[in-house]
Amino acid sequence: MEVKEEERRQVEEQVEKMLSGQGSEVTLCDVGIEASKPATLRKNVTYIVAAVIFNDKEEVLMVQEAKQDCYKQWYLPAGRMEVGENLVEALQREVKEEAGLECEPVTLLLIQEQGPQWIRFIFLARVTGGSLKTLSAADQESLQASWWDRQSTLPLRGRDILRLIDSGLRYRQEPWHPITLPSDVSCRHVVQRLVLVFTHNDEKIWVLVIKAPAVHLPTAAAVKTHAVTWAANMVVQEAMPTAYYDHDVNTLGVFSLQHNGRQHGKTDGVCFNTLVALVPDYVQRNENGEKVEQKVTGQPPPVENSRYMWCEVRKQTLKEKLLEMTKNTSILPIHSLY
Repeated sequence: MEVKEEERRQVEEQVEKMLSGQGSEVTLCDVGIEASKPATLRKNVTYIVAAVIFNDKEEVLMVQEAKQDCYKQWYLPAGRMEVGENLVEALQREVKEEAGLECEPVTLLLIQEQGPQWIRFIFLARVTGGSLKTLSAADQESLQASWWDRQSTLPLRGRDILRLIDSGLRYRQEPWHPITLPSDVSCRHVVQRLVLVFTHNDEKIWVLVIKAPAVHLPTAAAVKTHAVTWAANMVVQEAMPTAYYDHDVNTLGVFSLQHNGRQHGKTDGVCFNTLVALVPDYVQRNENGEKVEQKVTGQPPPVENSRYMWCEVRKQTLKEKLLEMTKNTSILPIHSLY
């Protein structure tokens, strides 16, 4: 089906909005909504915030745990979001409670997830006030806080934070993605909005869109049994079931995310606006397990579901930017821990 120029312009505008770090309200969910329940904090979703904060000596802020199962071990300031908070408020509360310091976020560094029921948001942040918590102020939140030079021996609660600390140092030295902070836009479910692209020879790029009620980027709900980013696979399965098994569906990163959290059970959801690449699996095998040569047509796989269509990006600046981003992933990473 030939894309009308007005439709192409609408698609390019929507993609440019995503690339600029903006979001938009989720007015409908195209895929998976019947298998998804509204996100409700403490019931079917848990959001964790963690802070990576450095001083002028590049020492990292650490807190000593008060919990019985990890008593006296050290970790980054981190904890669960509480009902009625947004992500930034949760970050600031946790740092104040555990470390005694006031802070502001610089950017999200990384998102980790185990499906919609457990998502951790790791922020790079800076101190804006307060005083370092000492043992005299020990409580159930933490025993004390300290700056760690990363060389001296420190009993860690988990080594997973070493990678987060390294990411924070690298970002301070040479940021590899734009500053990304949550947008205060409400969402009822945990969803993935896709800029799903297919490229050919660094020359052409197409975006998968849904035609009705107006042409738009697909939005899919996360389901409890899979990673959040599995939503992209559901879209491809619905749009082109035959081609699905001959391609890899790669969520390359997050342009922006939207969360509000003010109304419990109604705005606890998160929308991840993501860049997804559909990449052909060039090693094919027949029913005997023998390798067969795959024909390269230079075109995206045919859409089999009439809801969808491919839209070729022709605006030169946008095309170049998308092609570059598919080669050098320079957006906020999201990692599944499944």
